[in-house]
Amino acid sequence: MILFRKFRVLILMVFLIACSMHIMIDLLPKLERRSNSGCSCSHTPSEEPQNWAKQGWPNKHTLRILQDFSNEPNSNISSHSLEKIPTAGDKTEGFKRLQQHYAQNGDKKRQFLQDSMVTKNVPNKGSMLSALYDHPLFKRTLPTLTDEDTLFNVNTDIKFDPKAAENEEWQGKEGNTEELSPNGELLVDSYPNWLQFHIRINRYELYSRHNPLIDALLKDLLSQQITSVAMKSGGTQLKLIMTFQNYGQALFKPMKQTREQETPPDFFYFSDFERHNAEIAAFHLDRILDFRRVPPVAGRLLNMTREIRDVTKDKKLWRTFFISPANNVCFYGECSYYCSTEHALCGKPDQMEGSLAAFLPDLALAKRKTWRNPWRRSYHKRKKAEWEVDPDYCEEVKQTPPYDSGTRLLDIMDMTIFDFLMGNMDRHHYETFEKFGNQTFIIHLDNGRGFGKHSHDEVSILVPLSQCCRVRKSTHLRLQLLAKEEYKLSSLMSESLRRDRLDPVLIRPHLEAMDRRLRLVLNVLADCVEKEGYANVVEDDDVSHAQRAQAEQRQGPPRR
Repeated sequence: MILFRKFRVLILMVFLIACSMHIMIDLLPKLERRSNSGCSCSHTPSEEPQNWAKQGWPNKHTLRILQDFSNEPNSNISSHSLEKIPTAGDKTEGFKRLQQHYAQNGDKKRQFLQDSMVTKNVPNKGSMLSALYDHPLFKRTLPTLTDEDTLFNVNTDIKFDPKAAENEEWQGKEGNTEELSPNGELLVDSYPNWLQFHIRINRYELYSRHNPLIDALLKDLLSQQITSVAMKSGGTQLKLIMTFQNYGQALFKPMKQTREQETPPDFFYFSDFERHNAEIAAFHLDRILDFRRVPPVAGRLLNMTREIRDVTKDKKLWRTFFISPANNVCFYGECSYYCSTEHALCGKPDQMEGSLAAFLPDLALAKRKTWRNPWRRSYHKRKKAEWEVDPDYCEEVKQTPPYDSGTRLLDIMDMTIFDFLMGNMDRHHYETFEKFGNQTFIIHLDNGRGFGKHSHDEVSILVPLSQCCRVRKSTHLRLQLLAKEEYKLSSLMSESLRRDRLDPVLIRPHLEAMDRRLRLVLNVLADCVEKEGYANVVEDDDVSHAQRAQAEQRQGPPRR
């Protein structure tokens, strides 16, 4: 009996000690904040553990969330963190501000929302990129845009006033009449670059060909001060949401592998690491192919101490920081896979490179629809997908909406070619803007598993193209152009990637692999033309043809 009572007392003491430790852990940041030892946020990680909470946890604040980067199915919330899940009042207030934002422009400023479709491009001497963009294939105009073709319609009563933001960088300078229209309202050109990018999205493209705004937005991704960091929910690997001083946001994918590392041959495609340099290279490749369906991405070298740890309000992220035996600052966050001390992300000593992808408009403002890729892989170690065993699978797809009409099947072919050139096998879903229905482009999101193997060409990625034998005429002509020596794809990619801060983004073998894969794509199309005839394979997509097709889609099927 006495032993039993002693055991009960012992259990109670252990329970009290555990509760005390839990309370102390929760109070640790507040206790450290009161410490007199200041943190200079220097680059000496060995002195950092005692000063990690120098700034302490800021008070809960209302953050204007105007964007979302949804690269996971059914992922309408960008993070589980406190700062990314606003209360109903905060979200309503943010939306009201956006409503105040748009109608200030009215009908008189419609011209400020449309880029000129063909901008005079003065080529630099010796620049292959300038010569490419000066080619007639890169000067094709779009159909005339209507209210139904723009993502945000400024002819409605929706208003958006940048002056509603407290940050001065949002506001037009006082007395600067150059930024005001004749009626005294702010012009679109005075808005932050990320907002201008959102406003100019239309049915046919994320951004226009020669729009200088994109280069300005890429510069912002490199230079804007980071004010807060949070983990993004969903996905198998760690991604961070970064908010800038001008309230723009970007998705950060940290460096996990060196440029030279290839995906091990025994790795399944669904267990491969995501590469930050693949996201950067995918944006440049998409631009050279003239798809313009990847949001702008730039590489950036971050100070993990000042730009992640000291500004994050996500306690779950903050608690995973530690100092490695090599005296480097590391963290691992929370995610489905690869988020542990064994897979920690470490700086040198606290410098880390990664990719920053500009956010698309928030789902509350511009809904996006998630579609299952018809040629999705099984994501199973032993099972095969239906398309892998049925050579006539495309015939079934062609009879299924939305692939039975419009341009969606041709968009899938474009995406197939894009993925094959990168070696990306991880294309399980894709997204479109809901406003445009089925007559719009596919957004090429989440390209981190590309450029994993330069020594191997995964021809199974090309199955949709070889089964369907369909391609846009403009795509076919551009591929043929990029196969020529004077417009060699690898040379164009090398020149384009030199503009990125993290150059070299790709090693030479990856660039050469793209030339090799481009020849394989053209061989597949040549076989299709030989088998089915040019007219049955290559579909004309000039402006007049596109306008006729669009008119037919809006009028509905003909009466019989």
